[in-house]
Amino acid sequence: MPVEIPADFRAVASRGQDWADWLDRLPRLTRELLDEWELRVDGSTSYGNCALVVPVTTADGQPAMLKVQFPHWEAETEHLALRDWGGNGAVQLLRADPRRFALLLERLEPRDLTTIDAVDACEIVGATYKRLHIPAGPQYRTLSGELKRWVERLRQLPASAPVPHRYVEQAISLAEDFSTEPACDGKLIHTDLHYFNVLAGVREPWLVIDPKPLSGDPHYEVAPLIWNRWDEVVASGDLRFAVRQRFYAAIDAAELDEDRARDWVIVRQMLNVLWTLESTDSDETLPQDWLTRNIAIVKAIQD
Repeated sequence: MPVEIPADFRAVASRGQDWADWLDRLPRLTRELLDEWELRVDGSTSYGNCALVVPVTTADGQPAMLKVQFPHWEAETEHLALRDWGGNGAVQLLRADPRRFALLLERLEPRDLTTIDAVDACEIVGATYKRLHIPAGPQYRTLSGELKRWVERLRQLPASAPVPHRYVEQAISLAEDFSTEPACDGKLIHTDLHYFNVLAGVREPWLVIDPKPLSGDPHYEVAPLIWNRWDEVVASGDLRFAVRQRFYAAIDAAELDEDRARDWVIVRQMLNVLWTLESTDSDETLPQDWLTRNIAIVKAIQD
């Protein structure tokens, strides 16, 4: 069965020439991997933000997924994290070709944690943190190193930026403190662990996918559980309560320090604002709903 590139995924070519060139290479690259790894396509191709995912069967009849990613730094060590976890709470890595950003993974079900109550999902993720946050080796970038670069960019936000400047100053102060602490680094962290990145499995009820690993602080992990599934937070009618309910569900299950986790939430929401403002061209309309969401979380988590 030939591999088809979904039409919607072809839209990534608009992100730049490097994306367009990679997309042109992708059909041949995928065929090469299928041939070399003796894989047979046995389902419809899907995709994520940066990757094509093909359901396959191995030569010995094992169902698996071939994941081919756009080359970028966040994906450089994904295979190392999956190998270090060894299937303990995470999808099992069967084979990898880091040069071609290709992974062969255990087949999971398409059902993710958006199919269950958000607070229950936060508890599941919080409990999973304990299994994932093992000592990180020197092969991973450090959270402190990334944080120092991010802080410098936060400093460059003008006072006229569409965000309360006191929150920017607060995030800078917290980030500076974090970046100098030994505890900022040392544990293998996923960094993008939310409801869509936990899928139902056969070996275990739920397994984590798609890490963007760093050597960092486990308390950094919580924020994506708050900013995702946001419509449900708004629909609850009590935004502050809903934000804190998710926060406490995750940190209690993970036995994290409340104050430290809260401070990291503040930093991460302001980093979201920073990256949004940096990536929006002057002639583009700012995604006001997204900016408002991040500011609202900072307010709700500490007021």
